[in-house]
Amino acid sequence: MPADNFFSLPLAHHKVLLWILAFIITISSAIYQRMTGPTYPARGQVVLSGQKISYRLLRSETVGNDAAVSLIVPDTSISGHVRYKRYNSHDEWTVLALKKEGNKLSARLPEQPAAGKLMYFSYLEKGGESISLTGEEPVVLRYKGGVPVAILIPHVFLMFFAMLLSNRAALEAVDSRGNVHSYMMWTIGLFFIGGFILGPLVQKFAFDALWTGIPFGFDLTDNKTLIAMVGWLWAGYKNRGEHRNRGWVIFAAVLMLAVYLIPHSVWGSELDYTKM
Repeated sequence: MPADNFFSLPLAHHKVLLWILAFIITISSAIYQRMTGPTYPARGQVVLSGQKISYRLLRSETVGNDAAVSLIVPDTSISGHVRYKRYNSHDEWTVLALKKEGNKLSARLPEQPAAGKLMYFSYLEKGGESISLTGEEPVVLRYKGGVPVAILIPHVFLMFFAMLLSNRAALEAVDSRGNVHSYMMWTIGLFFIGGFILGPLVQKFAFDALWTGIPFGFDLTDNKTLIAMVGWLWAGYKNRGEHRNRGWVIFAAVLMLAVYLIPHSVWGSELDYTKM
């Protein structure tokens, strides 16, 4: 649709289309962030003795559980093992055999405390041929504490809805007929509750720390939340009272989208076993 025709639509139709566009941007960024994050399972496919074998390896587990390494391998003549050690440690590698359970090969990696990490390789073998599922790069698995759903669900919902309103505010700011003020204020309010009240509670349950960003650390999830909030507070300041600076609303929304696209949990909390 040409831009002239779009902005000349009846106001009701115009707003519906803006909401649809804002939702598409938001859901696309959420999917991208989820699938590129370091806690998303490592997936892929290898070929062993002419057979294609798909795998899905955990990169996140909850304290209280041993992490399961489970592979579906229809060929019962295939065997394998797992080699692991604690991340940020002076440990030697430990080898676990993958046990056959029907058409599966499985092993369980030992539980770690919250923010503890294991790095591991999974190998499959047949007829003298051996292959590492992830090549020369180990899978890094992090343990987290359980987060009550009464905190986690509202946190996720508010962060998603704040992002939706942020994108909607930017689209409203592009339109000369738009009124960005209510969208801007709702974005700031919901983002504050989701990111700075519920977010630290999630962090506390998961890793026993309320805040590990600036000035206490370099947790990227906390820091990107802080950066996005600063952007929106500045936009709110530049649009206070009768002031109207649409450019800063667009800037804040683009900044928020940019930090949202950074994979979740990058540079997150982790134990340094060498200091324990």
